[in-house]
Order: sequence, then structure tokens, then C-alpha cells
Amino acid sequence: METDRNRAEYRLPPMRFSRLTKRGIMLGLSLPQLIALSIGTLTIVTALYTTGASGVAWTSPIWGTAAVIAGITIGGRKIVEWMPVVTRWAWRSGHEQLTYRRRIIRPRPVGTLSLPGDAAALREWNDPESGAVMIHDPHTQTLTAVVAVSHPAFALLDPDEQHRRVVGWGRVLAGACRSGRIARLQVSERTLPDSGTGLSEWWERHGTNDGSWAATTYRDLIERAGPAGERHATTIALSLDLSAASRQARTQGGGMRGAATVLHQEMTALTGALRAADLTVGGWLTADELAVILRTAYDPAVGVDLERHPLVGRSLATAGPVAVAESWDHLRTDSAFHAVLWISEWPRSQVFPGFLSPLVFTNGILRTVSLHYLPVRADQAARDLRKKKTELISDAHQRTRIGQIEDAYATAEYDDLLHQEADLTAGHGVLRTTGLVCVTAPTVDELDAAVASIEQAAIQASCETRRLVGQQAQAFTAAALPLCRSV
Repeated sequence: METDRNRAEYRLPPMRFSRLTKRGIMLGLSLPQLIALSIGTLTIVTALYTTGASGVAWTSPIWGTAAVIAGITIGGRKIVEWMPVVTRWAWRSGHEQLTYRRRIIRPRPVGTLSLPGDAAALREWNDPESGAVMIHDPHTQTLTAVVAVSHPAFALLDPDEQHRRVVGWGRVLAGACRSGRIARLQVSERTLPDSGTGLSEWWERHGTNDGSWAATTYRDLIERAGPAGERHATTIALSLDLSAASRQARTQGGGMRGAATVLHQEMTALTGALRAADLTVGGWLTADELAVILRTAYDPAVGVDLERHPLVGRSLATAGPVAVAESWDHLRTDSAFHAVLWISEWPRSQVFPGFLSPLVFTNGILRTVSLHYLPVRADQAARDLRKKKTELISDAHQRTRIGQIEDAYATAEYDDLLHQEADLTAGHGVLRTTGLVCVTAPTVDELDAAVASIEQAAIQASCETRRLVGQQAQAFTAAALPLCRSV
């Protein structure tokens, strides 16, 4: 009886995600909508006081356009909310910033990464203590390190073991919130073409190379074996907020050396937390290992050759792409086309851990699933929750005064806020989570087919995805590269 009671206590519980806030500033209207409606209202009032009703008719193109762009929805957004995206795209197109070609003759400064766009400002710092490479972003003032992890198949574990691992991973995220110096955590799970080296490694460990006919034949078959499908690789990128850790960095000597020492402390804490969660830590990536990841992200076709020849393509100075061409809804790099999807809605109903299995176990598709966690300190999270709670109550009171009916979505959002407040009071951390999926294919037609398959898999996982437009280059660096970049 005691055993049955313990099993009931540790049975895998369902979970529920908070809804994406869509309240707006006032009466559910966003800032662009309010600006457009204000312009239209000001135009009508000015025309009435100056020329009367005839002026209202003459100015109808102005206030009519403002009403249309503020009220009509295209692709899940109001027309006025598309204007910043379209304007920025037009500006970049006019200034020829949609294409990138590496300048082979002109060498890059020492210590920089040969990446396009705003990622060109990234610098590398090799930590002599841990041997890991750290990526410094001078614009966002962050220092990032990447660790490779491995884990058993979560779907094959029994419910008790799944529950224990979920609790362990929750402690990892809670530790990131309590630190106060971590800017971002990025978990990337990507599929790679299998080069067949796994068979050779298995033969080296378990084979009996006694020179017999069977051993020789088996070894020849392994050497001739080509890619046998695909394999999965998981990395976790840890980004240190240099502004928040400035005092600790000064106590460690200041500069990049002091910041690297502080980041090394966070790396040690994260390694211990990951091992406590039964995750196998493969080691923090060196410059050579990170260069392979960057190279294969832009040029997937060369991944098999790099794996077969471990002494080639291991330099960060040449790990970037040779050419990049950005389109409205996809990106073309050296040997592949890419499209980035944003997980715009997480499951609204209760789901069990492992609900992303349809999205993760998509066969025959090269893709990278990246989850960005932005830890929020407990005091800041409490202030944000109080502010949102006050805004929700004020909006409900204002809707009641004007006779507007309270909708179920606002009530559900308020319930989610109360649930977050209870979790924060119980000692849990608050994180802002963003999910991105980068889909890769050799041709545009195959890319569209792969995107359709990923969208269907997301529906099976109770998620909603939207294809990002007008910002595919920036989204690619955030989704496909383990550098804790933002969109």
C-alpha cells in the first residue's frame, strides 16, 4: 500500500502555459492603433471647427485611411502594426542590406566572427581556465558560453522518472532566475545529417579486430557506409549580463578577464544543476567545436565532410557564410534555404511534459528548435505582476463603465496572472520563453514542404506557429546559432 501511495504522489502531472498578453494599452488597442485613431479623430475635430461638415468630407481620405489601417487585420496583425516591419524592410532593401558577400581579399580583424549583419560585432574570448570559447557582444553587453548536453529518450522513460527529470530541469531554470546575472538561456535541439562515423566509433569500442575474414569484411562495410539518416544534438547557451555583473567583474580584476571569471562561476553552477537533473554534460564548447556548429548552420552540405575530417573547418575566423541572400519569408545561405517559424501560441489546455515530441521527432527534415529563456528577478517579477494585475482590474472597470461585455479571454488571462503570482510566492522563478524553429532544405520547394510538415507537427503538439517575415536574417541567427541572439 505504501508503494502504491508513493507512485500516486509522483505520478506525472499535467501542466498549462500562460496565454500571450494581448491587452494593449487601452481597451485592447495597441500603441500603433491608438496613434492611428488619434490622428483620425484629430483630423475630424479640426475639420469640424474650421470648415464644418464639408471639411469632414474633404478630409475623409485621411481619417478613413487611419480607421482602416487601425481596424483591418492581415496575417494576424493590424495593418498599422505592419508598417514598421515594411518600412524597415524597404529601407534595408534600398540600402542593399539584404545580401551579404564575404570579402575574401580583405582580412577581418583578429578575434572577430565572420558573421553577417549585426552579428559581425561579436568577439571571441578563449578562457584559459576552462578552455571554453566565450562570445562577447559589445552592443547588448553580454558574454556567452555554450555547453553540449545529452540525455536519454524522454518519451521512453516511465512516468515517475519523467516527473523526477522535469522537477530537476525546473530547478535548473529556477537557479537561473535566482542568479540575477544571467541575461538569457538558449536551449537548441537540432538535427544533423549522419556521416556514418558513429558506426566506426562503435566498432572501435566494441569490435574485435582480430584479422579474421568476418572482422575484415565488417570493417570494410563500415568504412564504405554512407550517411545512415540523421542524428540529434543539443546545446545550452548561457549568456552573462555584463551590466548586472559589473561589480563582481571588478572584484575579479575587471575587463574581459574579470567578466570571464564571473561567467565561469555561472558555468560551474549550471553544470552542477544539469548533472543533478540527470543530464550528461559533454563539456563547454571550444572555439573549434563552436566553429563547426556555425559552419554547418550556414552550409549544411559540408557537415558530413567536416565530421569525417576532424582537422578541417575548425576556425571561427572562417566559420561564417560566403554568401547570404534574404527574402521576405526565407533566407538563402551557402548551400541551403532556411525559414524561421515563431511559436506564437503555447498549449492553452493542460498538457504533459514531452508534448513537443511531434515537433522534435520529425523525420527527414533538418530543423533546429530553439527555446530562449529570459530569467526575471523575483523583485522585478513581483512588480510586473502587480502592474499587470492593476491594469487588468482597471480595464475591467473601464469596460463595465462603458457597457462593454467582459470576454472570457480577459478572465482567463487574469486567472493565469493569479497562478503566476502563486508560483512566485511559492519560490518558483518567472521566465519569459520564446520558441523558434529554423527549417532547412536544399531547394525552395523542399523548404515549403518541410515548413508545412513542421506546422502540422506543431498542431499535433497543441502549438501555433507563424512564419516570420521581413526579419528572416535576424531570426536565423537567433534560432539556428547558439549565441543567445534576440529577434
